[in-house]
Amino acid sequence: MATVLEVKEFPLFIGGKWTPAQSGETFDVINPATGQVVAKVAKAGKEDVDLAVQAARKTFDSGAWSRQLPETRAAMLMLFAQKIMENADELVYLESISSGGTVRRVGFSDILQIADLLMQTAKFIQEYKYVEHLPVPPFPGPAAGQVWREPIGVCAAITPWNFPMILAMWKVVPALAMGNCIVVKPASNTPLSTLKLAELASQAGIPAGAFNVVAGPGASVGEALVTHPLVDKVAFTGSTEVGRRIMQMAAGSVKKVTLELGGKSPSIILPDADLDIAIPGALFGVFMHAGQICESGTRLFVHESMYDEVIERLAAKTKEIKLGDPLSSETGMGPVVSKQQFDTVLQYIRLGQEEGARLVCGGKPVVVEGCEGGYFIEPTIFADVTNDMRIAQEEIFGPVLVVIKYKDVAEAIRLANDTMYGLAAGVWTRNINEAYRIARELKAGTVWINDWHMLRSDAPFGGYKQSGFGRELGRHALDEYTQVKHVHASLVPEVEKRTWLGMLFG
Repeated sequence: MATVLEVKEFPLFIGGKWTPAQSGETFDVINPATGQVVAKVAKAGKEDVDLAVQAARKTFDSGAWSRQLPETRAAMLMLFAQKIMENADELVYLESISSGGTVRRVGFSDILQIADLLMQTAKFIQEYKYVEHLPVPPFPGPAAGQVWREPIGVCAAITPWNFPMILAMWKVVPALAMGNCIVVKPASNTPLSTLKLAELASQAGIPAGAFNVVAGPGASVGEALVTHPLVDKVAFTGSTEVGRRIMQMAAGSVKKVTLELGGKSPSIILPDADLDIAIPGALFGVFMHAGQICESGTRLFVHESMYDEVIERLAAKTKEIKLGDPLSSETGMGPVVSKQQFDTVLQYIRLGQEEGARLVCGGKPVVVEGCEGGYFIEPTIFADVTNDMRIAQEEIFGPVLVVIKYKDVAEAIRLANDTMYGLAAGVWTRNINEAYRIARELKAGTVWINDWHMLRSDAPFGGYKQSGFGRELGRHALDEYTQVKHVHASLVPEVEKRTWLGMLFG
């Protein structure tokens, strides 16, 4: 039998305080490894969204955060990072029991990533160019020109269930860093760690109302946030379909929008690749977090000269992936996030077989001892896939790799780009110059060479095409959370020398 975990209760976090939903309603959070309820969370409605936005607006307008010196905000971000490290064990636990992420990954990678993001951003905002001085123009008269970067105001963030902490912090950190206030709506499957992060931000001294969290259904809470008249910017990570809807809703009040959407990322193995690196690397690229990563390398392009060998080695290496309870440090791959996702992935596996792809390994549900109610699916590999199959074009968001044969590099590049997405791509080769040449041809926001999933706090992340627009991480993310203002001061004190007035007056 699966271990029964204590059911925790979480209110909303609004204005620096734990706040019950106005309706008094709650919803259940399910542990995907067991199918058991592990938490009850306050279910926000439009009234709660309004309270959170009003709290953010009041704090922003007060200047308690927006007018602080960058050095002061940087010090608070560093304290926030310290609080995260002090509470790492609880954050890892909350993330794992709701998202199915393994403690091996969350503890080793996710926690360190968000702490590093805070520390890097604290450094960036002290170096940031808030004021740019323009040269004095010769015509029509001397003037002092400046370009200012100012905070936008109240930001709304809508985050997905696959990496709740990381993808919330990718929005929270640059927003706060530039003096904005933010309201986050986490996915209903995985609100726990985001709520805890808001509490830790408050403990670090970030003012009440600067970081608020409202949990609840996307259709009502998300829409209320996106359409709220006091929200100035919306940042969203999720499916392309929902991203289109958010763009439409934000258009009503012409809000600034950042979208990080779906992917079907191509991974190209060249004939000269070191397969001892490329095989585990490609599998890491697709099976990490049970394939539930937007930039997973789900399409693997293999040269015909090595196709059979690569298929054989992929299948053999996949057997080394240990499925199990994500709370166990021995587990390499946990469950998919929900029964709905479980059914969707299995449907795509059936579809791949119907389309004529060859199932090399996996493809079935797994019963894990001690987690009998969990949503586990074997790591699955399809061979003999053509790029027009639905399993090669549609985002499955599960542990499914499709392998496609190519004849030459030109064909590999053409097939790699033959998708509506453009989030990430990768090349496996010993020839670094050839890899750079191919990288220039790939239509993707991130290109890895002999690696995968390696994102950096100082490098931008975002998509081409229908994978979205705007960038998260790095200095580029800071620009996304500012308004640009041009300030002009004339240096001509004598009215008779203001010759341009002659355009109007005789």
